[in-house]
Amino acid sequence: MVRNIIATLLLMVAVCLSFKHAWDTAHYQRNPESFKMMESLGISVSMIPAFVALTLATGILLLIPKTFFLGNMVNAMSIILIMCLALRSGNIKMALIEIPFLLMPLLMIWLKYPFKN
Repeated sequence: MVRNIIATLLLMVAVCLSFKHAWDTAHYQRNPESFKMMESLGISVSMIPAFVALTLATGILLLIPKTFFLGNMVNAMSIILIMCLALRSGNIKMALIEIPFLLMPLLMIWLKYPFKN
């Protein structure tokens, strides 16, 4: 019971974060700090639609029981990519900030999909 509650809460947070990050990334023109951060990581303007699509796909995959594991794997790999880009650009603080977000999909994989029989 407690496991299902924790798994449900983590799922809701992960899906909401995924859609929020996709929305924020798609509207980077309104937030110059966000664009500055992406630019410092080496993400060009032409790559932004790919990141938006990947982030939206991650949120959708997390909601479907059969693709839950795949969604968590894509989420974890995208966080590792961000950490690697941050380390390459010399931004150790950003890489360290991403560690809890990396633990979240791994914990969700361990807890399994909450609404499965």
